[in-house]
Amino acid sequence: MKFQYQNSYNIKEEIQRSKVAILPVGAVEAHGPHLPLGTDNFLAERLSDKLAEVVNGLVLPTLPYGQVWSLRHFPGSITVSNRSLISYIVDIGESLYRQGIEVFAMVNGHLGNGTALKEAARELYETCPSMKVLYLFYPGMNKAAEEVRETPSTHGTYFHACEIETSYMLYLAPELVEMEKAINDIPEIPLSADVTPTPWEEFTKTAVLGDATLATEDKGIYIIDIALKNMVQLIETAKQQTELN
Repeated sequence: MKFQYQNSYNIKEEIQRSKVAILPVGAVEAHGPHLPLGTDNFLAERLSDKLAEVVNGLVLPTLPYGQVWSLRHFPGSITVSNRSLISYIVDIGESLYRQGIEVFAMVNGHLGNGTALKEAARELYETCPSMKVLYLFYPGMNKAAEEVRETPSTHGTYFHACEIETSYMLYLAPELVEMEKAINDIPEIPLSADVTPTPWEEFTKTAVLGDATLATEDKGIYIIDIALKNMVQLIETAKQQTELN
């Protein structure tokens, strides 16, 4: 159920019925020539909708801006600081807590948000002790991706506008993908990028980290369905834990 479409007269009842709030968190950044700037928003939103159907959750309006320091110089990229993102999420979480939400699940569509989401969850752990806070980023995807991908991963952590992320989009938002413009760009990412701030323009001109031409809907379905199953299990466990408190 979409939170923002409810009215003030019935939302209290819906919160009591559900107890689970799902916040899609995305970003606006370059994703090569074949994917839109809002790719991370669309993925987070549509995955949140699927998740809400299974766990009886309330989907909050998307938080559409993220920490995209690494891609900030690419046309169209908009970045916010970790400090801003943490404060924003904590304020949202505390508002939900006061209204009776017991499980607050952030569905993240952008790897760069990870640090801020984790820190926000830690702050909410202190201020909202009886609310379970989850920060979810395709749990279980690494093993699943290795089982279906046709090219080696460009980096141990990063995946961006590549075979994998484009496959996600072909499953969750196919109408926004221009596969005829997909490219194969496999950059050499230096080891130093893991230990010192490194703008991505130092190793890619396209913001594509892999062979996007190999993306398929079937690959997206396989990986996303595994991640979704894991997300459901994590939320159901969190709901059980709140019931015991």
